[in-house]
Amino acid sequence: MNIIDGGITSAKGFSAASFCAGIKSTAKDDMAMIVSDTPCLVAGTFTTNKVFAAPVKWDKKVVYESPCANAVVINSGIANACTGQKGDETCEAEASAVQSVLGFDKNTVLLASTGVIGMQLPMDKIVGGIKELAGKLDYSAQAGTDAAIAIMTTDTVNKQVACNVDINGVTVTVGGMCKGAGMIHPNMATMLCFITTDALISKDALQKMTSSIVDDSFNMISVDGDTSTNDTVLVMANGESKCDLIKEGTEAYDKFYQALSYVLTELSKKIAGDGEGCTCLFEVKVLNAKERQTARRLAKSVVTSNLTKAAIFGHDANWGRILCALGYSGADFDPEIVDIYFESEAGKLKIVENGCATDYSEEEATKILSKNPVTAICDIKQGDVDATAWGCDLTFDYVKINADYRS
Repeated sequence: MNIIDGGITSAKGFSAASFCAGIKSTAKDDMAMIVSDTPCLVAGTFTTNKVFAAPVKWDKKVVYESPCANAVVINSGIANACTGQKGDETCEAEASAVQSVLGFDKNTVLLASTGVIGMQLPMDKIVGGIKELAGKLDYSAQAGTDAAIAIMTTDTVNKQVACNVDINGVTVTVGGMCKGAGMIHPNMATMLCFITTDALISKDALQKMTSSIVDDSFNMISVDGDTSTNDTVLVMANGESKCDLIKEGTEAYDKFYQALSYVLTELSKKIAGDGEGCTCLFEVKVLNAKERQTARRLAKSVVTSNLTKAAIFGHDANWGRILCALGYSGADFDPEIVDIYFESEAGKLKIVENGCATDYSEEEATKILSKNPVTAICDIKQGDVDATAWGCDLTFDYVKINADYRS
């Protein structure tokens, strides 16, 4: 696998565009479009929140019922969530507008929105934006970057990842972009993620692969414990690389799985590391648990602990909060044999051995915790199964950002 610079326009046959439609109060691009030259097979995963946005409903129908997808339209500023029948009608109008300007069947058009819940999208601006986007489509890396910027809300940086892999002598590329900084919690976060690839793979295999990888990437991140209404991951494969069909149980499948896993995992870490108001990415590794579910539950419990997140912000090696979070996770383990370490580029330090504090240096611990990212390692010593979760520290600015989000 070869890591490359790029995002959604890295794979063959994909173009993108961005435009300022005036949905936000600021004069910044707030709409984006992704288009494939040829029809794509598409896989998707969506929010588990019972309150889900109109575009989530629309996309589920496209992913599960349509034979292919051709384009994605995304807006930021307004989420089109909790908008009733009018929100559904807005999705229909958006897809019809794409059909009008690009000729695609509206049932092959995917939609995504992010922003304030409860507001209706201004259809005149949305339809006008779609017309402008269609005329600006470009295959360049800059077009992909502009699209990644246009979908940001409280994000501080745009988020893109790309790589390629050799499949039986053919270079296959996977690229993606995402947005998300707040209302982030498993399962899925307030995040939109779009992956493009020129791989040739069956829809069933792509969906199986996507669901599995999302479970170990986006479903293992948390910023604030709130599960959003709009969470969407879409993976579009157009086969433009002309590689052989990727089949399960083959080396090609394993290679492509690795590439897709890399892109999704790195994007999920970018979201966790850009949590609203945060100063660092906080990674929690649980080692040597008895079973997968135990490892995952323990890691998630620590990464979502507000007291632990606050301690990370204060560079305080308050390991008792970590052990406490392990204890209330509901997972079965023996706290009297657990070892805990802190690790960063400043070094690695064992702070707990067999459930009790070691004679560690607080000064050294503070140095380690002052770097970005910071990792807490919890060795359960009861098996051979590991899991990793990602989050961030909890700061004063998180409260400030969310106290006046709508204003």
